[in-house]
Amino acid sequence: MISDARTVTRLAIRDAVGFPSITLLASMTGFGSLVHESGLPLVMAIAATAGIWGLPGQLALVEMHVAGVSAFFVILAVSLANARFLPMVVSFMPLMNREGSRTRWNFALVQMLSINSWAAGLKRFPEIERNFRRRYYIVFAVICMSAGILGTVIGYLGVGLMPRPIALGLIFMNPLFFAVLLAGIQSRASMIALIVGAPLGVIFHLVTPDLDLLLTGAVGGTLAFWLNKRLPHRESTQ
Repeated sequence: MISDARTVTRLAIRDAVGFPSITLLASMTGFGSLVHESGLPLVMAIAATAGIWGLPGQLALVEMHVAGVSAFFVILAVSLANARFLPMVVSFMPLMNREGSRTRWNFALVQMLSINSWAAGLKRFPEIERNFRRRYYIVFAVICMSAGILGTVIGYLGVGLMPRPIALGLIFMNPLFFAVLLAGIQSRASMIALIVGAPLGVIFHLVTPDLDLLLTGAVGGTLAFWLNKRLPHRESTQ
């Protein structure tokens, strides 16, 4: 069990400076270029990355704002696109918080939560003493968010340096990385969720592009949970 502040900090830096920050840098570069082509200011691009911190919600904001949709429906669309963060926060915060921690700080901390920090925390927390888990999360999340904001700025200012298909393709780097990360976890539930959710995402996108992410999460998650409970578990042999 790791209980040294410097060791935890080094571990967080080592875990964040690599594929998590690189994929966020690349995907947010695509987002920055999209914002520039939509005719929106750089300040809005940075604010969307830091304030929403979820590509589906950020893309919904830009597309609906450009289309002239009212603020109420823009906020509703962004909230629904990022609704997945609610179960992530509910499952993550009890593992990170120590006894007697102040609740008001949690509102600031969860703003930095992403798929990358959520997955990294679930992987590393069992080997880190509870009093040092928040340090790991903060260091990891700050590095990832900094990479995301940097990527947004690079994409916005350098949009003319890359073809549009490449810029848009970079947006999918982060979800692709998470899919690979999820596939590498030796968990039956994770594998079932990946196998069920991937094809459903394509189907729902073809049927209803505006609700594809929400329906994939609700239907795919429910179906994966049901299959994991119903299918017989293979007993391990020694």
